[in-house]
Amino acid sequence: MKFPEKFTWGVATASYQIEGGWNCDGRGPTVWDDYCHYRSERIFDRHTGDAAVDFYHRYAQDLKMMKELGIPALRFSVAWSRVMPEGRGAVNEKGMDFYRNLIDAALENGIEPFMTLFHWDLPAALDDRGAWLNPDISDWFADYAAKVGQALGDRVEHIMTFNEPQCFLGDGYFNDVDAPGIKRSRRDLLRMAHNTLLAHGKAVMAIRSVAPKALIGVAPTSGVALPVTEKDVDAARRAYFELPEDGTPLWTPSWWSDPAILGRYPDDAWKMGADMPAIGQNDLKIICQKLDFYGQNIYNGYPVVKDGDGWKRIPRKPGYPRSACNWPLTPEALYWGPKFLYERYHLPIYITENGISCHDAVLLDGKVHDPNRIDTLERYIHEFGRAILDGVDGRGYFVWTLMDDFEWRTGYSDRFGLVHVDFETQKRLPKDSAYWYGKIARENGAGIYD
Repeated sequence: MKFPEKFTWGVATASYQIEGGWNCDGRGPTVWDDYCHYRSERIFDRHTGDAAVDFYHRYAQDLKMMKELGIPALRFSVAWSRVMPEGRGAVNEKGMDFYRNLIDAALENGIEPFMTLFHWDLPAALDDRGAWLNPDISDWFADYAAKVGQALGDRVEHIMTFNEPQCFLGDGYFNDVDAPGIKRSRRDLLRMAHNTLLAHGKAVMAIRSVAPKALIGVAPTSGVALPVTEKDVDAARRAYFELPEDGTPLWTPSWWSDPAILGRYPDDAWKMGADMPAIGQNDLKIICQKLDFYGQNIYNGYPVVKDGDGWKRIPRKPGYPRSACNWPLTPEALYWGPKFLYERYHLPIYITENGISCHDAVLLDGKVHDPNRIDTLERYIHEFGRAILDGVDGRGYFVWTLMDDFEWRTGYSDRFGLVHVDFETQKRLPKDSAYWYGKIARENGAGIYD
């Protein structure tokens, strides 16, 4: 299978999950620092991201390793509190220098940097001011985006505003399983979501004002509705975008992408009733800024069948394949997800995260053999390739993740990386999948089965 000529092959990372250096060079605390330090019983074995994989001090050797493996693109995120310790006000130049040096080192190694402005690690000082419930946060985020864009936008072509707002809001403020672990009402949650959308729109405008050549996108996530048979395709498409009758709509892609791309909330948003946030006269004009590409983090999906004039989810087959962290493995999600999203939004699509946690270990021969990861990634990439052949404008694919890291509430227990990390010594050891993926990238997918 061959992919488009300029298709991007990369790996994705996130600041809190890899950087460490939590109190180095003026970095301010984040909600995840506080969560790990003061609510440590909620994290596997009371792990913290204080050291993570020490990327803050080891980025040069890690980028050299990427070059040697043949992986040509790195998606990274900026830690807001590293460059603005209070989340607003003065810039911490030592923190900004870290990202300047990181980008320079990436380019020197022939690695294309893709930058995300926010990947869950809100400055604790802003959490103290009401976080995403405070309407001023959209202006704070826009100011942050302008300062990062001014400092780094001349060397980074692709910039994303947010990673998975569904997660940092839904799991942090509603499901109460991630930082900051505050249970809010659905009404408050939807107000926070609207403020986040405003922050996205204002950030896009801010970046364009200081980095006019940058290509700007966003990277939400979704579980994909998967048709069981061809007769279920329309039902699956409807299931994918239709908001739930109860609960929160945050996990439905239309809640985020319709306002940001189409300039309106979904038609069925009003079923949220009195919980629907107040929408200012110009809010949707602010939110809906021209985007150059559309990122989507996709790991799996759920089976859907036609049910009369509607649809219904059905149970998975007994013994369905699962990853080491018990996530279902559904490669067809990388066919149907991009297909449905491209039909609706008509933007070039990057798969900004996709990967698998495996039971990886260094074996007696001193290597890490991970055939399950290779097999799974090949199946997923093949399905994305099929979607491209069927007309989807697919531009790139990023494996989650470069190396084993701090996986939020599961600490260091889940290994998603292409590179094994000994968390005591910080020794890096590329797994078989790292060499395989480098070959796939060099051959532009020619090694993927047809």
